[in-house]
Amino acid sequence: MTTTSHPIVAFIGLGHMGGPMAANLVKAGFPVQVFDLVPAALEAAAAAGAKVAASAIEAVKGAQVVVSMLPASRHVEGLYLGEDGLLAQIEAGALVIDSSTIAPASARKVAQAAAARGLAMIDAPVSGGTAGAAAGTLTFIVGGEAEALERARPVLSAMGKNIFHMGGAGAGQVAKLCNNMALGVIMAATGEAIALGVAHGLDPAALSQMMAVSTSRSWATEVCNPWPGVLPNAPASRGYEGGFGNDLMLKDLGLAAEAALGTGASIPLGELARNLYSMNSQAGRGALDFSSVVNLVRKA
Repeated sequence: MTTTSHPIVAFIGLGHMGGPMAANLVKAGFPVQVFDLVPAALEAAAAAGAKVAASAIEAVKGAQVVVSMLPASRHVEGLYLGEDGLLAQIEAGALVIDSSTIAPASARKVAQAAAARGLAMIDAPVSGGTAGAAAGTLTFIVGGEAEALERARPVLSAMGKNIFHMGGAGAGQVAKLCNNMALGVIMAATGEAIALGVAHGLDPAALSQMMAVSTSRSWATEVCNPWPGVLPNAPASRGYEGGFGNDLMLKDLGLAAEAALGTGASIPLGELARNLYSMNSQAGRGALDFSSVVNLVRKA
């Protein structure tokens, strides 16, 4: 019989990102106990070797590390806070890692509540998309105490390749919002540029190849090109299915706008991008990959 020195990890939230992340923890040898509200997600996790729990409370029993990957601030606060919240159920001395992308104020609120119960907690939102989650090459953007990060490092390293410590509680969320605001602007601008070229008769693949090795080079040109057929593995080439949802980008840009209001910062391009993704959502593409924003300017 083999033994493992890996701590037991509870993983809550098995969506497009969380599912592959939990599977990579299993591959790395961690005993993983999972919970999600979607039965199909639990079935996939079980097939990957995780132990399925009947509830979030059951999932954290015996766990030394708890990881959550949820859609929004209200879900994270609802999971952890209150008399019936998970913080009251997690074993003393455990480490909590929230990899959701939420408001910095919410991250600080939950971290303070965790500290009051003697639990170490870091906010560790990710960058790298669903492809990075599946490949285990995510970037973790961390806020919290350095000691807590060192405890988390083996777990994070099983799911990603880059770990950046940005500061205290909530700092990881601030940095993630900065990254996603830039990404949203770049994607919209890249799609607009390609659409202009196509309108003048240029081949979108040739134009994209040129841009990918020129000064407009970006993740949008190299990995997630917004034009259908240019990159076979990009969401655009499969009807914009999968990937990072438009409404998730819209949520993040809204959080960035809130963060800007809180400090009086000016984000004119971020606000413009938020409006574009809102228009794309209203056009019925909210559940599609955010690169579908190109359809606002793409001629039929």
